[in-house]
Amino acid sequence: MLSQTYTVIHPSGFHARPSKLFVQAASEFPCSVKLIKGTKKINGKSSLGLLTLGLAKGDEVTLEVDGEREEEALQTLGAMLTKIYEE
Repeated sequence: MLSQTYTVIHPSGFHARPSKLFVQAASEFPCSVKLIKGTKKINGKSSLGLLTLGLAKGDEVTLEVDGEREEEALQTLGAMLTKIYEE
């Protein structure tokens, strides 16, 4: 299992569009993907779960991956958490 903490930098936070793109990317990996914010831990392959985290600009979120291709998943998905998406 690998994990790393990231800070959301998009001015609008992690809203519907980036959440959808993140879930699509996470679903490409055979490993488990979890996101942790405070005491909430959700399945990173669930759009609804990701939206319930309510990630806003400046929030810290821990990405936890476990299983096959976990290193690639951590790198790819971690970059998505700190990306600025066009509106």
